[in-house]
Amino acid sequence: MTRRALIGLILAVAVMAGTAAAQDKPVLLWGADAKADAPYAFIDPRDQRTLVGFEKEIIDAVAQRMGRRAQLVQNDWATLVPGLNRHLYDVIINGLEITPNHEEAVDFSIPYYYTYEQLAVRIGDDRFSNLAELAGQKVGTLKASLGERILEKTGNIVVKVYDDEVNAYGDLANGRLEAVLMDYPIALYYGAPNPAVRLVGDPVGRIRYGIAMRKGDVELQKQINQALREIINSGQLRAILERWKLWTPMMADELNDFSPSNAVPVDYDKFMAETAPLTGWRKILMRYIGFLPLLAKGAVVTLEVSILGMMLAVAAGLFLAVVRQYGPRLASIAAVGYIEAVRGTPLLIQVLFIFYGLPNIGIKLQPFVAGVLALGLNYAAYEAENYRAGLNAIPSGQMEAAVALNMTQMQALRHVIVPQAFRLVMPVMTNDFISLLKDSSLISVITMSELTRTYEQLSTTYYDYFGTGLLVGAVYLLIGLPFVRLARWTEERLKVDSHTGHRRTAGTPSASRTPAMVK
Repeated sequence: MTRRALIGLILAVAVMAGTAAAQDKPVLLWGADAKADAPYAFIDPRDQRTLVGFEKEIIDAVAQRMGRRAQLVQNDWATLVPGLNRHLYDVIINGLEITPNHEEAVDFSIPYYYTYEQLAVRIGDDRFSNLAELAGQKVGTLKASLGERILEKTGNIVVKVYDDEVNAYGDLANGRLEAVLMDYPIALYYGAPNPAVRLVGDPVGRIRYGIAMRKGDVELQKQINQALREIINSGQLRAILERWKLWTPMMADELNDFSPSNAVPVDYDKFMAETAPLTGWRKILMRYIGFLPLLAKGAVVTLEVSILGMMLAVAAGLFLAVVRQYGPRLASIAAVGYIEAVRGTPLLIQVLFIFYGLPNIGIKLQPFVAGVLALGLNYAAYEAENYRAGLNAIPSGQMEAAVALNMTQMQALRHVIVPQAFRLVMPVMTNDFISLLKDSSLISVITMSELTRTYEQLSTTYYDYFGTGLLVGAVYLLIGLPFVRLARWTEERLKVDSHTGHRRTAGTPSASRTPAMVK
């Protein structure tokens, strides 16, 4: 073995050993909605497989000082606290404000970031520079944020709440709003780069971000606080914030750190360069091509959930329809009650109830299983009504004739009634599957990253709802068309000739047109 080969072998063994050692570390699971929320935790615009952000760096540093390895669990922002209490992860770090209301639900670490609300208005509009001047005007902010509470407390402002920051600043630029009030990091990354928006006025309010953990988890809180103090005292926290252009006079005041710095905000500059609008169709095309692996991954999840959900819906719907039509009275009443209850409540509520509500009675399901179950049980109610219509379309004499031939009622249903009813409802089933395919987007609220979640992530990262939306719409269309073709082929195979009453197969000419029948 040559010297160079020996050195290479030693390095390879060292890397493998280091990787194995890292994998052996206890895991610190952290929850966040990392679909696109720069600069907190978000997908790197240069590489959709990589997570970046100042909070991601902070939790990595905290976990390292605890002798653990940080691992993200993606969850919708609105359900982060329920997910924590459901033990999906150990902590939350996602711009969560330390407020009295939040402290009633979770325990917090010491603050790792202090900031404020920043007002933004349109370029060229010099009428507004503070909240007092916005009386009677429409002002946008994020839902369930300090900005919303401040605007509502002001009392004489028309408050418009948004689920994401991109749409709020877009509406400001388009004249639908007169101002936007959001956390300074959001304003810096989403408001300031917009050529139609400018930041104005003094800081509004005071915000403290903290790492949240379950109530009573004292030991974990103690360890995290100790790790945060270490990265603050060592200057590591300031270095992270400076790279993301988030070190402010307020942070200097709170941490009593007024030392000069010549640090360059390299991560902020990279983000601005990567998300800047592209010129030239070649660059835009290459960006869209770069989206394809992530879209393919989301499409696979969408297909898996949709197909399994529809299989469950078909089986459960047929059972409900048969029980309602031919079952004992109590069973029939129960089937009717289920159908009406499910059809009368929103699918989103059912998804949240199955995933976050059932653990209260000891039923804990994985996100994928919960998504399939929610979609399948919801659509089972609609399929049951389709099958009931199909069963009612079969003449009653069919059942009587089957019974007269010494069939039991169950045999008659299995061999005579249900096959005919199934053929009649095939077109409706196809439409229902396409609807279920689209409704699968709702499972993104239970930590599932499917196609619609991928669209949100890409569009908000690159400020491109139009082109990305067309691309995602095309993917939905492509994965739906084969099932439409399959349904039409199945209909043709099951079609009954109107003249002879015999079943036809695809490619077989109609019996009414054969020479024998012409005679």
